[in-house]
Parts: sequence; C-alpha cells; structure tokens
Amino acid sequence: MSTTLSSPPLPPRALTLCLCLLVGGGILWYIMGGPAPSTNETTRAVVIRPQTGAFDIARTLKEARVIRSRFAFLAVAVARGTQRHLLAGEYEFASGLNLLEVIRRLEQGKGFVHQVTIPEGFAAQQIAETLQKKGLVDQKRFMGLLRDRQLLARYRVDGESLEGYLFPDTYRLVKGLSEEAIIGRMVQRFGEVFGPAERARAMEMKMSVAEVVTIASLIEREAMAEEERPLISAVFYNRLRLGMPLQSDPTVLYSLSRFSGKLTRANLQAPSPYNTYLHRGLPPGPIASPGRASVMAALHPASSRYLYFVSKNDGTHAFSNTLGEHNAMVRRYQIRRAG
Repeated sequence: MSTTLSSPPLPPRALTLCLCLLVGGGILWYIMGGPAPSTNETTRAVVIRPQTGAFDIARTLKEARVIRSRFAFLAVAVARGTQRHLLAGEYEFASGLNLLEVIRRLEQGKGFVHQVTIPEGFAAQQIAETLQKKGLVDQKRFMGLLRDRQLLARYRVDGESLEGYLFPDTYRLVKGLSEEAIIGRMVQRFGEVFGPAERARAMEMKMSVAEVVTIASLIEREAMAEEERPLISAVFYNRLRLGMPLQSDPTVLYSLSRFSGKLTRANLQAPSPYNTYLHRGLPPGPIASPGRASVMAALHPASSRYLYFVSKNDGTHAFSNTLGEHNAMVRRYQIRRAG
C-alpha cells in the first residue's frame, strides 16, 4: 500500500492574498515595466522642450506611445527623486523600451544635440537660414526678434537690430529651445569676447560699442588674410578721420537683397543708408557677425597712413596712400585681369 503526501490546502485568506499579489504584480509590470503597445514604428521621436514639467513630459510620452501610463511615469520619477531633473532634448525611443529605461534616458539627457557652426562674417539672415535648415528656429520669427525693443534693451544694444552681436562660433543646441534662448546664447557669447577690457578700450578711442562692432563687421567682410585685418582697420579709421566715404563694397552688397555676381557702377549708386559710396561715415549698424580677430583689429588698428586697398585676387590686398597709387593697383590687379 503506497502513501501519497500532499500539502495542506491554503486558507482562503492566504489564497486570496496570493492571487492579489500575482494579479497586482502582473498589472504593475504591465504598466510600469512592460513596453508600450507595439506599433509598426521601430523608433518614436519625441521633442522635450526646455523647462517642461514632469507632468507635461509624461503626457507627451503617452501621446507618442512611448509609455503606457502617465501615472506610472510620474510615480517612478518621484520615487527616484528626478522629476525636476528630466532633461530637454530631441529623443528617439526604440520600440520595446520599458518605463525605467525611458526615465533613465531623460535623466541622463541621452538625446540628440545639434552642433551648429556659425562662420565669421555671416549676416543675421544667413544665421537664421542655417538654424532653420537644422529645424531649430522659425526663420521669420528669429529675424523679427532681432529688432525686438525689449531684447535690445535687455542686452543693452544701442541700435535697431542685434545684427553683429550674434557671435560666430560652434553651438550645441537641442530642438525645443526657443528663438529667444538661442539668440540669448549667441549674444552672451559676444559679451564674453567683448568684455570689460574691450569696452574700456572703446571708451579710450572715444568710440561706442556699436561703432566698434560696425567697423569690425566691415573688416570681417573685407579681410581674408589674418595679418591684413589691422591694416584694413587703419584704412577705415583714416578715411573716417579725413571725412572720406568708406567706399566698402560689402556695405553695398548688404543693402542688395540676395545679390550674387560682380558689383556694377549702377549697384554702387543704389540708394541705401548702408551704401558707403553715397554716404560718408559709418553705415547705420553692423553688416555681419565679426569674429574675435576682427573685433581686436577694430580696437587696435595698425599705425598706417593707408587710405586705399584693392584685392589682388589671391586673398590679399594691395594698399596705397594716394589715389594715383591706388588707380595703378586697380589697373594691375583688376582691369588687366578683367581684360
């Protein structure tokens, strides 16, 4: 005769508790640990804008089908103490990520960072176009903000526009940053380059910051060889001192919308306050974003009597003291080449 051993049956309350734990655990995994419902997409792109709160982040992720439950997202973020430290950015979440993995990505800021280089000598319009191509700004709004009186006052810019104060550099930007924030970052970078020592030097020269930046922008658009910047600066200051028109081609180009090609005599007579062939003195404001070297050249021009320069078509210029010498250089480097 064989005997079969068996465990005593569980009490009803214990059985109920076990069932609750099993069902509750399954639901908890489904909501908190399990991946969001599958779709045909292998990844889902989400943009989290700066200063977005955890509640709105949860809603954005739920709408993008990255997570199953907003409540679970908030509960886990609060439990981890990171609900106020989730980082803005452009994220791609692979299908099947569980909630904890999603939150860790946001805590670490593992999203896309767009590295954008603004070249020296770019005008504001070119900067706006570059940023729009990256999907980082609305070009029209960006350009409009450059003339916003409140922004001009905030950054203490004496002029009609922030043209010239968007410092050319390489920036690491995330989608979702406002146009104001991007402009602010560029103007702040300008302030780091044009600091107290540079402002003191401008005062010593009896020049305003706006005037120095305007001259620096002309140098930036005229110069190619680094060593010529102080000489070109000297030419501009010498002509200003003598009351001669600056006759800078880039100022004419700035006034001609999307011009390409070689300037003609008719172009040089085009009516514009920026046309330094028609108007003596400085143009109304900067025509481009000057780099550090051009700013330094505007603050420290060479000691020279040069009044003229002409391109030698090799990236350098021929400098002259008199109009006769200049005309000879024009015939040598420009007219013969054209012929």
